[in-house]
Amino acid sequence: MDEQDVTVGEPGQRVRGRTRRAVTPRPPAPGERPTPHAWRPQRFLVVAAHPDDAEFGPAATAASWIDAGSVGRLVCCTSGEQGGEDPAADPAALAATREEEQRRAAAIVGYDEVVFLRQPDGGLANELPLRELLVREIRRLRPDAVLTHDPEVLFYRGGGVNHADHRAAGLAAVDAVFPAARNPMAFPTLARAGLAAHPVRRIYLFWPNEPTAWVDVSATAERKIEALRCHASQLAAPEEMTARIRAWLAEEGEPIGAAAGEAFRLVVIDDEPDEGPHGTS
Repeated sequence: MDEQDVTVGEPGQRVRGRTRRAVTPRPPAPGERPTPHAWRPQRFLVVAAHPDDAEFGPAATAASWIDAGSVGRLVCCTSGEQGGEDPAADPAALAATREEEQRRAAAIVGYDEVVFLRQPDGGLANELPLRELLVREIRRLRPDAVLTHDPEVLFYRGGGVNHADHRAAGLAAVDAVFPAARNPMAFPTLARAGLAAHPVRRIYLFWPNEPTAWVDVSATAERKIEALRCHASQLAAPEEMTARIRAWLAEEGEPIGAAAGEAFRLVVIDDEPDEGPHGTS
């Protein structure tokens, strides 16, 4: 029996051969008001499919955690070379533009580094080469938490289809976290290069249909918008975007009584519910 093979259960429950200590929260019951999510990782990695996904996603949470002392890093799986409307445009030039936009946005959020994996935009696939690259980045930073796209969302409840690259990036990140990054025998060339196995404790899935954790980002909401404005190549109507983002932040803050919030589907892998470097779950 593989000791790595563990699923989520109740505390003390035997799950695939060992006692389960962690509890992944479930969506609140009807009429139940959730409390603001207080746990903060010491180090965290954001894995996004394209430049600007992290700004539309968890940028305000990332900025809040970084302001409080966390170290955050961003990985972009692609460089967004298909993110244009002109079929005659040079994809390499657009990729360079979007990478520079992402670097400027990341500086505003406060990430210590931006890594571009330069996988094919529009053709991202959850396969071994991508997972090895993500495991490499996890083992380099050794984060407590990874934030990525919710790979189970195909259709958004409010309307729209989740981009195939978003789903592929999210699933690859989840598979890289568990079990690959913590498995000493996975990708042995990484171990031989000095990148030892590392267990990530929590996964935060952004843009979920069923959120289970809400972060109060009232203090960093404007930083998120400022960072988004760096992606000029993607913003045909910046003022409309700003209004839409403020409305989203207000909507996601409302369940916890905050002026602005960001919602996640939280998967706890290793922690006790009251365990963590900075507060409760």
